[in-house]
Amino acid sequence: MEEVKPMKILIIEDDVNDCNNFIECAKNRKDIEIVALTDSDIEGLNYVKSKRPEGIILDLELNNSTTGNNDSLGFIPELKRLKLRYKPIIIVTTHINSKRTYDILHRDGADIILYKDHTNYSCDYVFNKFISLRELAPKQTVETLKEELKENENKISECINHELDLIGVTSKLKGRQYIHDAIFFLIQNENSDENVIRHLTKVYKKSSNTITNGIQNAIIHAWRVSSIDDLEKYYTARVNYETGIPTPMEFLYYYVDKIKKMI
Repeated sequence: MEEVKPMKILIIEDDVNDCNNFIECAKNRKDIEIVALTDSDIEGLNYVKSKRPEGIILDLELNNSTTGNNDSLGFIPELKRLKLRYKPIIIVTTHINSKRTYDILHRDGADIILYKDHTNYSCDYVFNKFISLRELAPKQTVETLKEELKENENKISECINHELDLIGVTSKLKGRQYIHDAIFFLIQNENSDENVIRHLTKVYKKSSNTITNGIQNAIIHAWRVSSIDDLEKYYTARVNYETGIPTPMEFLYYYVDKIKKMI
């Protein structure tokens, strides 16, 4: 029997206590994986594009958000504009008990609205609702989600390869693959505490010095063989005037930010 993978959940919530409760609750479950957490509905949309969550916990009141709106009423309409090939399950959580507000949310596409002050409300209760809705979803939805995830991964990979080709980091260089995989990992795991070089040492069974030197040598090669015009056009970050080239981490994070904007 095929093992069922944990359901990937994005949490948009501005209450620190609620966030911590969800995190602790998820640690005790094998059927839930929190892939991203933010207090901003705007940042939440970016996480949907990069993480492709199967479910979204959407707090209606985001009064403490520093980068988003004070409420998330506009989130679902904006989500529809992304024209995803799958429909994430959306559970709205709120302290508001208003039929009119609930009607608007259901009309926009919220699957369930949970009143936070209800006696039955808890993190496990929310997660259990997700699992119930997941089991009711048609198999095609799961397959479509897998296809969408694979398509997104291919798009990221193609963007990385194209950008590296533009500045002369050729496929013949061993460091090229290290750079590709490092950028890919950082985009897909931006909330992970794992060091990217340490991650590559596990994948390639090489020392951290070997990985770092491979990346550095690929960068040096590009700055030696590529024209100044191409480098200034396609790599717009400032470069240390003493060395004339970016460090491996500067280089990697420049492309992480650049490609995240492209996708």
